Amino acid sequence: MNEAQTSIQQLEEAAVGTLRLTGYAHGGGCACKIPPGELEDAVRGLIGQPGAEVLVGLDSGDDAAAVLVRDDLAVLTTADFFTPVVDDAFDWGRIAAANALSDIYAMGGRPVTAINLVGWPRDVLPMELMTEVLRGGLSVASEAGCPVLGGHSIDDPEPKYGMAVTGVAHPDRLLRNDAAQPGLPITLTKPIGVGLLNNRHKTSGEVFAEAIETMAALNRDASEAAVAAGVRAATDVTGFGLLGHLYKMVRASEVGAVIDLKAVPVIDGAREALRDGFVSGGTRRNLDWVRPHLEAAPGITGDDLLLLADAQTSGGLLVVGELPGHPVIGHTTAGRGIQIR
Repeated sequence: MNEAQTSIQQLEEAAVGTLRLTGYAHGGGCACKIPPGELEDAVRGLIGQPGAEVLVGLDSGDDAAAVLVRDDLAVLTTADFFTPVVDDAFDWGRIAAANALSDIYAMGGRPVTAINLVGWPRDVLPMELMTEVLRGGLSVASEAGCPVLGGHSIDDPEPKYGMAVTGVAHPDRLLRNDAAQPGLPITLTKPIGVGLLNNRHKTSGEVFAEAIETMAALNRDASEAAVAAGVRAATDVTGFGLLGHLYKMVRASEVGAVIDLKAVPVIDGAREALRDGFVSGGTRRNLDWVRPHLEAAPGITGDDLLLLADAQTSGGLLVVGELPGHPVIGHTTAGRGIQIR
């Protein structure tokens, strides 16, 4: 390598080290989702190709599709991608991969293969950064024992990354969002509040290591524990927030829920970010969507509801049943709607 080439490489490496990925997207992570009400209006009536082999389709808005291919085998399919949620490219890849794999775990399945989905502004951001994103995704997929076998990329004005994932499950042990029964505990396996910290990070550049590791953590162990315990209803908590995903579950199952605010785990720093106003537009839209179905006890504030509606990225599993080692945050009821106390 000659002196000029060395100088160019050094400049490129310096640029990669100072770029803030979150500054190249209008939003971040699952907070970029189309608002739930708008999305439901857009897909209403689109039920795909119904048939006896379709175990889970669009009807209940579940986390993944499930198709019966054998009496003892269901194939699960999902796809998930989003704009940068953190500035570190490797960490963004880890988080996006964990988030995509979570849809399979939320159905009680095991991921068996994945392909990358990439949008990249190739004339704006160095390709070395894209390599780091892919490396991060591969590291988490490897942890999950899920081979990444190619993918698809496009030249895109905004950087985007995620995965399409195929998984398998026993059809009699699927976790579904329409199978909740009344009178059962509700368990949450990760703290909420990462959306607030992500928004603070995007605005200020502050790095929240605990939030990064929480988002990059797989939901595998919680999923396996739920299946082993005979749980039948679960979902994961992502862009529609705890309240939005809980509402989708109780609506699909035709039950109600009571949530104990003080029992809901909150990640360190989230309440301070809420106090300081780092609330995403996605979070406010989540609350607007679910508010008609809420009944808040005296003393529950608007900020409390915003926290419960916080748009999560790669959140935990919301399980109708009790899982040792994870907090019970409420219970299902025979009524309708969600009570916050």
